[in-house]
Amino acid sequence: MNIYVAPIKFSNTLLLHDVFEKLSIHFKIELIDLKINFENAYSAERAQYFSTQIISDAIEITKDFDGKILMLTEFDLFVPVLTFIFGEAQLNGKHSIVSVCRLHEEFYSGISDDNILLNRTWKEIFHELGHNFGLIHCEDWDCVMHSSTSIEEVDIKGEWYCKKCVGSVIP
Repeated sequence: MNIYVAPIKFSNTLLLHDVFEKLSIHFKIELIDLKINFENAYSAERAQYFSTQIISDAIEITKDFDGKILMLTEFDLFVPVLTFIFGEAQLNGKHSIVSVCRLHEEFYSGISDDNILLNRTWKEIFHELGHNFGLIHCEDWDCVMHSSTSIEEVDIKGEWYCKKCVGSVIP
């Protein structure tokens, strides 16, 4: 399975390199440059970006890609019913987006920690890709598919799929 990684206004090249290494253990990875007009998704009222709009724009320009499209951004993302989200994905689809904005430890404590950021980023990437592969939220706290509405929940949940979920992603 091909995973196309599309950084959108993403400046952390070290994190991007680490994401590539981790994903390439399980998937064929390719870096792509999507020309998305992300300003269409900006809400001045919220000072955030509407993730569903970004995914919608990506769908229009990636019809010829055979594989999953994983967008990474540093934008703060939202959907109208939530204050913020770490990511969004099409269930059984090919598009997902993960924001590292609220995954940075300094967002909460003022202290920078690259290892915490990397761990949180992997969890959210594997979570959103799980949705792309048809997985819904899992009740198992040790499963990366457990829902996370706060950074504490991201930190608590596991780093990989439980036995029930893994077969849907990794045959």
